[in-house]
Amino acid sequence: MTSTPGSVGPTAAPTPRPSDPPRATSPRPRLRRRFSRAERLVHRTTAGLMLLCVATAACLYVPQLAELVGRRYLVVTLHEWSGLLLPAPFLVGLASPSFRADLRRLNRFAPHDKEWLRAVRRRDFRPESRPAGKFNAGQKLYGGWIAGAVLVMLATGLMMWFTWLTPLVWRTSATFVHDWLSLAVGLVLVGHIGMALADPEARRGMRTGSVERPWAEREHPLWKEEE
Repeated sequence: MTSTPGSVGPTAAPTPRPSDPPRATSPRPRLRRRFSRAERLVHRTTAGLMLLCVATAACLYVPQLAELVGRRYLVVTLHEWSGLLLPAPFLVGLASPSFRADLRRLNRFAPHDKEWLRAVRRRDFRPESRPAGKFNAGQKLYGGWIAGAVLVMLATGLMMWFTWLTPLVWRTSATFVHDWLSLAVGLVLVGHIGMALADPEARRGMRTGSVERPWAEREHPLWKEEE
């Protein structure tokens, strides 16, 4: 401390002002929202109806399963109504803005989708060689194919159900198309389920609605540009 002439007492040296502490930056969230609740409900309901339809079809066409299950009338009824109700979750889901937005994404093919398909044809598994938005080209093709298959199956099934509406030759053709397309649908569904089992993070996105941000940036690097 120092004193000056005429001062009453010693004068304290000025205390240096502490610098403001640095602002805490919030950590970057690791989860990214992928599907809304409405989209997950549409997927689960459609999956349940589709599996019921395929399972009952197998019980109708495979003799060993038919003998094991029995109750053919009940199996036929379940098969008819599960097939008839298949489009219902989709139609109800159209009320959701997020569902409609994802439908628009699925319906658009961009130049990077062609690059993704070329990488698949070359069996190039590097993430950088397979650019994708929120949905990759394979998911877009699957979505379009399964939607068309459901409509064809519904139309041919109605011809087989209401036999008095169409002539015999139409019903015969409808039965042929329905049977072989059902086999194709079953094989495609097995592939779809197999790919889902091989990707836990994709399953988590459909189960909880969110995915890890590093997974999204690696598997769907162009997702940000679509928003």
